[in-house]
Amino acid sequence: MAWSRSGADADPHSHVSGVPSGSVAHRMSGKFDHSIVESTAHRPWPMPRVPWLMTQSWHDLLFAHWRVDVSEVRRAVPAAFDLDLFHGEAWLGVVPFHMTNVGLRATPAVPWISAFPELNVRTYVRVADRPGVYFFSLDAARWLAVAAARTLLNLPYYTADMTLEPRRDGLHYESARRARQRAQFKATYEPMSDPVAALVGSLEYFLTERYCLYHHNRQGHPYRLEIHHRPWSLQLARATITVNTMAAASHLTLNGAPALLHFARRQDVLAWPPARLARRDERRVRNVTE
Repeated sequence: MAWSRSGADADPHSHVSGVPSGSVAHRMSGKFDHSIVESTAHRPWPMPRVPWLMTQSWHDLLFAHWRVDVSEVRRAVPAAFDLDLFHGEAWLGVVPFHMTNVGLRATPAVPWISAFPELNVRTYVRVADRPGVYFFSLDAARWLAVAAARTLLNLPYYTADMTLEPRRDGLHYESARRARQRAQFKATYEPMSDPVAALVGSLEYFLTERYCLYHHNRQGHPYRLEIHHRPWSLQLARATITVNTMAAASHLTLNGAPALLHFARRQDVLAWPPARLARRDERRVRNVTE
């Protein structure tokens, strides 16, 4: 694996280890680190010129990744988006974490609304020269957040009963979707290495360093939603996954244990309003399967 070290040795059980570089005061206090707007050299393309809309802080993420059948994923992803393959292979991620500082620009955070667990199932797509994430599902513990994301972004959010509990053997995470199409996830996970930054061109970089998501709006038009954050500070992870029907709920097949497990302690994120894809981008879209 291709890595570069991104900080001093850290206690894997410390809740401040492995945090991307930035203000120590922000990391310790939990406040959003607005100085991330000054860290842009790592981005594959410039930040949008329009003002950002939303803040989010992501905590205690597990990136569990499987190789998946390319043709199966191609059938599940709308034709407007190319599959983004790594050396001809498609990847699917199941990512549990919890969020704080969820709020709109210039709006104070409200504890019950602004902090909650989330769990997403994702694969990787691109339009023209911009790689991004495509979500098959996003489960969250706040019905208001689910309703807002479904209404405003047409994203496949679901309300779920979710719990996180720190234990001696790691973070115990449970999620049970309330929808008719049930989906469950139970796992205990923890970091197992020092934090590092993935090198450009590596598989780790391919799976994590993505600065937009793609989906369709309620009228069926494809859009891109841009995000910004510092480079990921990743740790190798250990996970015991006892229940996982997340991919199956989207009619996708996972075989065996995940091929890769990574942990990230925290990432502060800015998000922009969705922008409909330009016609020139829509014309250039192909169904890429090789």
